[in-house]
Amino acid sequence: MRTRTLIVALVALGCASRLTAADRPNVFFAIADDWGYPFAGAYDDPAAKTPTFDRVAREGVLFTRAFASSPSCTPSRAAILTGQFHWRLEESANLWSTLQAKFKTYPELLHDAGYAVGHSRKAWGPGRLGPGGRTQDPSGPTFKNFGAFLKARPKGTPFCFWFGSSDPHRPYVWQSGRKSGIDPAKVRLPSCLPDRETVRDDVADYLFEVERFDREVGEALALLKETGELDNTIVVVTGDHGMPFPRGKSNLYDLGTRVPLAVRWPAKIKAGRTADDFVSLTDLAPTFLEAAGVKVPDDVTGKSLVEVLTTGKAGRDHVIYGKERHVPSQEKGNLGGYPSRAIRTTDFLYIRNFKPDLWPNGIPDAAKAQIANSFADCDNGPTKSFLIEHKDDPEVRRSYDLAFAKRPAEELYDLRKDPDQLTNVADRPEYAKALGELREKLTAELKATKDPRVLGGGDQFDRYPYYGGRQKPPKKTGR
Repeated sequence: MRTRTLIVALVALGCASRLTAADRPNVFFAIADDWGYPFAGAYDDPAAKTPTFDRVAREGVLFTRAFASSPSCTPSRAAILTGQFHWRLEESANLWSTLQAKFKTYPELLHDAGYAVGHSRKAWGPGRLGPGGRTQDPSGPTFKNFGAFLKARPKGTPFCFWFGSSDPHRPYVWQSGRKSGIDPAKVRLPSCLPDRETVRDDVADYLFEVERFDREVGEALALLKETGELDNTIVVVTGDHGMPFPRGKSNLYDLGTRVPLAVRWPAKIKAGRTADDFVSLTDLAPTFLEAAGVKVPDDVTGKSLVEVLTTGKAGRDHVIYGKERHVPSQEKGNLGGYPSRAIRTTDFLYIRNFKPDLWPNGIPDAAKAQIANSFADCDNGPTKSFLIEHKDDPEVRRSYDLAFAKRPAEELYDLRKDPDQLTNVADRPEYAKALGELREKLTAELKATKDPRVLGGGDQFDRYPYYGGRQKPPKKTGR
């Protein structure tokens, strides 16, 4: 009778096939803040030292085509937690917003299924929980660190933990990278940025914080090894979106949306594999739920990676993503952002800009908008300041325009010839067929996922409150 009662209880929790803690994997999710692809040793970056990430990749699966739902913190993290594209999450499609309690997250579902859950440092957000009817972060209770969580966890209980670093988010300590031993001459510069000493030092400072995140993840894995649970823990290491540099974060090019991703789970997956399948970070929630034997909710749009991880079976051949408001950076009184959506395949990147009359990264005249700085959607930093201060230099002007100039309603990049996505070919006759096919495919998928921008009502995104503070003006580079 007791056995039958236990089984009934486990069925009610969605865990009938996982009757022991040993069979229900732990989940350790490590997410960096603004860490983009390909800044890791596993991707052959010549300057980045990321031994922990490289180890997870070496002992698990390294993904080369992983993309965020949005190149902005709050919507990206909400999409990860819910397994849904951010445009389905109302206010949480925007930065500094809220996440309505009706949108269930994978930590909440795992908690209901008997998991101990928790997080440390940056999880969902930034934003305010109260307006969404929440009193606790949707990733679970807050702990000082992973060690404190492990001590508090009931013995024998499977766990789900979110480790959220604030690295490598700006601001950086100037020349911290150089002083730590990173050679600016060896950093991998994005081709959309000018090759100048200021820019190289800025990227080196970015890598310094990437390395600090990597060390902290290594310390957490060492704790797991001490408990003897490392091999039955799904370890995922990634970033929430791309690097905080011009044409990166808050943009739909690879520099803003493509992220590192490595998954280690020795109990189930073969080590040493590189996967070129397209992955959306919305796929993580259904992956964790399926691995734990918990039913994936019907409203989840992500696709579980369990089969891809355990069998090597091919996954997606494309991915979609988009952007709503990052920060209010248009003219005074306009709380909207720069709404856009994209589809990425092996050969092409197609972007649809819904309001091309607006400035993609905020207006150049800060006073006109009554905001603190020009192009406010681009994080302040030495590289941004350098581009603005040297925009009349012929060798810098193209980088300035690529980052800040207005864009057409449609953009198309031929990745076979232009992998860095610098030349828009949407208006060239020879690309008319590819343009039409990608436009049609993106529109169909946006309709299928109930995106208000194509179904009607998308302007509601522009009216949601912004709970963030006023930005500070940028500093002059002085260099």
